[in-house]
Amino acid sequence: MFTLAQLTSFVAVAEELHFTRAAERLNMTQPPLSRQIQLLENELRVQLLDRTNRTVRLTPAGRAFLVEARRILRHSEHATLAVRRVSTGEAGAIAVGFTAASAYSALGTLLETVRAALPGVELLLQELVTRDQLKALGEGSLDLGLIRPSATGADLTSRPAVREGLLAALPAGHPLAAPAGPMRIGDLAGEDFLMYSPIEARYFHELVVSIFRAAGVRPVVTQYLAQVHSMLALVNGGWGIALVPEAAAQMRYGGIAFRPVELPDPQPVELNLVWRRNNDNPVLEALLRHL
Repeated sequence: MFTLAQLTSFVAVAEELHFTRAAERLNMTQPPLSRQIQLLENELRVQLLDRTNRTVRLTPAGRAFLVEARRILRHSEHATLAVRRVSTGEAGAIAVGFTAASAYSALGTLLETVRAALPGVELLLQELVTRDQLKALGEGSLDLGLIRPSATGADLTSRPAVREGLLAALPAGHPLAAPAGPMRIGDLAGEDFLMYSPIEARYFHELVVSIFRAAGVRPVVTQYLAQVHSMLALVNGGWGIALVPEAAAQMRYGGIAFRPVELPDPQPVELNLVWRRNNDNPVLEALLRHL
């Protein structure tokens, strides 16, 4: 039977596609790493990697096994997390999910709280969209989620974490980027606009659509995207304008100008803390007390 050490070695090589870099990542030398891969391939009786003096590539079997190897390692991490939990909540571990955009707002406060108030707690962070966080919370692989408001279900509970405004992100050379002060939603009429995906970024999609509908404005949507950082990359490339949370301005792009937007609700963007009601991890209770 293969070992976790062999799986860890294979995943590192499969992700780096370079034995030296993988060995450095695992703080080991290359010969024992190669030996681990050899033992794994012998155990599975398949070739996982095509190696030459210059390249390393995954075979079809290797690509399929990489998915399973990652899943097994994740389950191993979760098992380790579970056995480290202790009764007081002052030590142990907690699995926290967050969206990419929340990393620039609430996540920093949470990390500082753990560092200052719960120094003995180990934090296992997972970047997941809201939909995947809700699934992980239901399955028990997450203790706490930082998610956008949505139907949480009878077994989940939540409380507000952050409220913030929206900014218009514009290419620096755009005519609307020059004026100082807030801009109106009506200024975006007829402009090329980057919209949130109605499936993968449902919360932001519905929020922005409702804002445009209330203002009687129909933008020209050029792309649908799921992540704020992807939108900013396209704004930086001159593909259009986007409405993004205030915290997104911390992502520094030389080719983007940010302007506040006049809205009836000056802070329409919400972020919630969500957890499972019957979660018995004492660290969760301790963290919620301090936040």
